Amino acid sequence: MSLYGDYDPQNIFAQIIRGEAPCYKLYEDDEVLAFLDLFPQSPGHSLVIPKRAAARNLLEIDPDSLGPLMRATQRLAKVLVEELQPDGVQVAQFNGAPAGQTVFHLHMHVIPRFAGQGLGIHAANKADPAELEALQARLVKRLAS
Repeated sequence: MSLYGDYDPQNIFAQIIRGEAPCYKLYEDDEVLAFLDLFPQSPGHSLVIPKRAAARNLLEIDPDSLGPLMRATQRLAKVLVEELQPDGVQVAQFNGAPAGQTVFHLHMHVIPRFAGQGLGIHAANKADPAELEALQARLVKRLAS
């Protein structure tokens, strides 16, 4: 897909927002939703998405919706660093298929990075649900405090 086109209201993130598809929710307010990635590049790999903006990418979102998205991304990054103690944290966002975007609803990746791990863009293996649930509980507790 190119950078331009029509927003597909049936994309997986739109379905998650509407409650039609499950997720390992970490945080939600009126503007954003944060949840664990099912195919994590690293333990704690999370996604933050705008709930109200039907934006396929960064070029399409209005500034009033971008602010809450970035605030939630920063907050989640801080909590992931506190909880998991990674050697680094990567915040990434892709625009268009040639840039690595696979879901065409604007989203931010927050990926804890550990020494010697590498920087793969797409993970091949689905995470263990029990591990995701355990991590979700830890992170939700930190985000609530």
